[in-house]
Amino acid sequence: MASDASGRSDTFDIGGELTVTRLGFGAMRVTGESIIGRPDDEAAAKRVLERAVDLGVDLVDTADSYGPGVSERLVGEALSDPDDVVVASKAGLLRNRDGDWLPHGDPDFLRNQVLCSLDRLGTETIDLYQFHRPDPDTDFAESVHAFAEMKDAGQIAHVGLSNVTVEQLETAADIVDVATVQNRYDVGNRDEEDVLRACEDRDVGFIPWGPLYAVDEEEPAAVLEEVAARRDATPQQVALAWLLDHSDVTLPIPGTSSVDHLESNVAAATLELTDEDVSALDAIDPRP
Repeated sequence: MASDASGRSDTFDIGGELTVTRLGFGAMRVTGESIIGRPDDEAAAKRVLERAVDLGVDLVDTADSYGPGVSERLVGEALSDPDDVVVASKAGLLRNRDGDWLPHGDPDFLRNQVLCSLDRLGTETIDLYQFHRPDPDTDFAESVHAFAEMKDAGQIAHVGLSNVTVEQLETAADIVDVATVQNRYDVGNRDEEDVLRACEDRDVGFIPWGPLYAVDEEEPAAVLEEVAARRDATPQQVALAWLLDHSDVTLPIPGTSSVDHLESNVAAATLELTDEDVSALDAIDPRP
């Protein structure tokens, strides 16, 4: 792994072979309001995706449930299955007009969804396909076996998990090689620290969803603003830089529908935090 001036690695090898820079892009926000339907301006949404790649982002994360289907389609149209970008998607959640996220891990459903994802992304093989959330009404191992079958069939190159426990990670790893885990995690919420450490032990990429949630929470916001003022940065950039410093397996994927916000987020990859900064951020009392 290459390292930046702070000593942290700036790349990670997903599944031991897909080398990506560690700050990616989450494509959830390129859809309509409440992540339902099309955005008001599809051309503008595609420009955000294109600009991300121009800036050197080479990990783009989406899901079949974003829209649903809208985000995957826009990613497929904007990026056209590029060889130099790792595209990750997910299956395992249903949506409705009320905006609910409903776990659905039935193996037949998952096998159907990968066909839809392949079509919308315009590719023959999805780089990374993740089980979006365990379904309490479906045996977890059966759902994971469906992803293993997709991998064996060449529909996906690597399998990921999302919203899982350490025990579920271990169960899945006995069935198929797990390349990544995507759980909620940020400087103000570290409930999944045990999962992050398990990923470090296994050299599994850890994709923290909601990486910027802390900037809107009272205690983390105060510390983030203090550090940001010292570093001539934004609180968002500090939150992302902390995630990159905290572990060499973290792969933050901040999302936005704005080119300006995108450019600001990407700049966090070069932000160097001092030991004083890291100590102040580490000392934040994490809250659920």
